[in-house]
Amino acid sequence: MTAPVEFHGRAALRLANDRLWVDALATAGPRIVRFGLSGSDRNLLAETPDLGWDTPHGRYELLGGHRLWFAPENPDLVAIPDGDGLVVTSAPDGIALTGAAEAPTGLVRSIRVVLARGAACLELHHALRNVADRPVELAPWSITQLPLGGRVILPDRPATPGHFVRPNRSLVLWPYTSWDDPRFRPRNGLLTLDGQPGPDLKFGHFNEAGWVAYVSDGVMLVRRFDPQPGRPHPDLGCNVETYIGSRYVELELLGPLATVEPGSSAVLVERWEVAATDPLASTPDLRAVAQEMVDAARAA
Repeated sequence: MTAPVEFHGRAALRLANDRLWVDALATAGPRIVRFGLSGSDRNLLAETPDLGWDTPHGRYELLGGHRLWFAPENPDLVAIPDGDGLVVTSAPDGIALTGAAEAPTGLVRSIRVVLARGAACLELHHALRNVADRPVELAPWSITQLPLGGRVILPDRPATPGHFVRPNRSLVLWPYTSWDDPRFRPRNGLLTLDGQPGPDLKFGHFNEAGWVAYVSDGVMLVRRFDPQPGRPHPDLGCNVETYIGSRYVELELLGPLATVEPGSSAVLVERWEVAATDPLASTPDLRAVAQEMVDAARAA
């Protein structure tokens, strides 16, 4: 089911069926580096092999694609270099990518990639296993880099007629984010961000709908997840965050904060689906397309 490929000189493995294909690094990570529709070589994920930065533990290579971090963010611990030590094993309908144990964090990061024969959905099972001798509080945090030029679609609660004494929505801004940024466009029941280069921009919120989407050049990528309202989340209660800079878009999902005991894991599962869309469709129409995809998947 897997075939060897390359990603900018790095060994990778491809899983494919008659609808989708996905590439993961074979010796580093765990990292998903490419993802696309069968019959097309277009990578729906961003490629940033030239980007990285120095950390107290060595250089961290950004690469692009999809990675697993943890929150709350500690810059000295979350970006642990992962250039070697990966173990790839067979898993039902896919592969399991297990990173090396990290001395600074006491964690093992893993992503199980599931692409069943004939399925129109890619499943990613992320796990952060605590291999230290002490408990740690964290939230699993999956980050997907996407190419600039598209639009992020985030469903939100719409306004409800009547008088209510308590709020039911919030929006979280990072210090460098300006309210005047024209790329952010709130609507009733819908938040959108244009994936255009510019100053750093980051918003977060709690998403109860259980899906987010990115639309670019007539293709929509929908990521589904299970929201967990009522449980504490990092970053003032966010389970979805979006960052836009000068090179890429990041669409991020966060699980709830939890105390992970030695030998236990924090898990985050998401499902990716892709559909062709009308490049001239309005944003509300695109939201309806995404919702139909989500409803159909849940009913299946």
